[in-house]
Amino acid sequence: MKYVITIGREYGSGGRFVGRLVAERLGIPFYDSELLVKAAKDSGLSEAIFKNFDEKKDGFLGSGIGLYSYDMTLSQKVFLAQFDTIKKIAAEESCVIVGRCADYVLKDYPNLVSVFVCAPMGDKIDRAVKYYGLNPDKAENLIYKQDKKRKSYYNFYTDREWGKAANYDLCINSRVGIESAVDAIEAYVRRRFNLKKEDK
Repeated sequence: MKYVITIGREYGSGGRFVGRLVAERLGIPFYDSELLVKAAKDSGLSEAIFKNFDEKKDGFLGSGIGLYSYDMTLSQKVFLAQFDTIKKIAAEESCVIVGRCADYVLKDYPNLVSVFVCAPMGDKIDRAVKYYGLNPDKAENLIYKQDKKRKSYYNFYTDREWGKAANYDLCINSRVGIESAVDAIEAYVRRRFNLKKEDK
């Protein structure tokens, strides 16, 4: 059985790390920046372009998802290339995918588990300072701006609201600890798909 776990996350919540650990626990591939490399290869666009437009929207008004016209902006082309790659990956293998509206792209996929990871601002500041090297005095403002960008990108390319609980199978506050968050996701996935410990 193939299944896909998507991880939406607030900046500094540890969501990316949670996703990687879930993938390790379940013995399945993990895609974050790896997705950009694969999308670049599949589309023929340069990897640098994907990194430049990663989870960023431009000023075009209206939903970018369905716009296949010749006058698409570069960011829309990047989104659609990622869209196609996410679909391709889901058809080929079980995996964990972080960000990039993957939960929306795969909304009709029967074996999707969509997760959103959040955390209190204090915890996000501590993690951002410790792991990302942010200045403690500027961390809160930078976290706010990064989350605003993620929300803007998600809301722009989907008909959903980023971080709204009703849009996900699981919403987890990582204040319980990274390992506990991973435990909860693993338990949900194993129960839902009746996976035993030896199953991948």
